[in-house]
Amino acid sequence: MDDVSYLTADGLARLKQELEQLKGPQREALSARLRSAIQQGDLSENADYISAKEEQGFLEGKIQELERTLRNVVIIDESSSGRTVVNIGAHITIQEGNYPAEKYQVVGPKEADPRNNRISHESPIGRAVMGKGVGDMATADTPGGIIQFKIIAIE
Repeated sequence: MDDVSYLTADGLARLKQELEQLKGPQREALSARLRSAIQQGDLSENADYISAKEEQGFLEGKIQELERTLRNVVIIDESSSGRTVVNIGAHITIQEGNYPAEKYQVVGPKEADPRNNRISHESPIGRAVMGKGVGDMATADTPGGIIQFKIIAIE
């Protein structure tokens, strides 16, 4: 069975749009390139044909990956009402020692983007905060070393 993919409503819309683009215009453009390359003759030494076939493999692989993801989607509840512990979809504020507090949204791995304060629930910090409440301390074993931080707010 395929793994469940946790997505926000926006994330779901973006993936559907990307799939539509890949299956439509990108697939059609690649098909046209292949037809053109085939018309050039000898395929064994045709760099355009070889390149287009490689791109076709990548395109079809990406389409299959997106379709697999979209088959098993769980939409993340982003509402903050009644949230007392950190779970997927929560907006959290954490603080490590005397450093400034940092805000993140806990999302599924497909939408994780740490540079934009979206961390996966499977990341070291994401795993450390899951199920914890405001005021709780958490410890995460990150690539930069072990860090301890306090959960300041859950929204």
